[in-house]
Amino acid sequence: MEAHVGDRIVVRSTHQGEPDRVGEVIECAEPGGGPPYRVRWEPDGHTALFFPAGTASVVRAESAHG
Repeated sequence: MEAHVGDRIVVRSTHQGEPDRVGEVIECAEPGGGPPYRVRWEPDGHTALFFPAGTASVVRAESAHG
């Protein structure tokens, strides 16, 4: 997975009825966009170090605004 500051991380729920988790990448550990990422999660704005796995995907910043 590759993500950069401003991209959004979407973690699809694996349980029926649970919402997807969505957050914005605010810091990348690797210059090339490799994990882990510091993510600001919606809706409460808490930040956490995130290691992507499973159902996580990236929405590029330019796609999110276009």
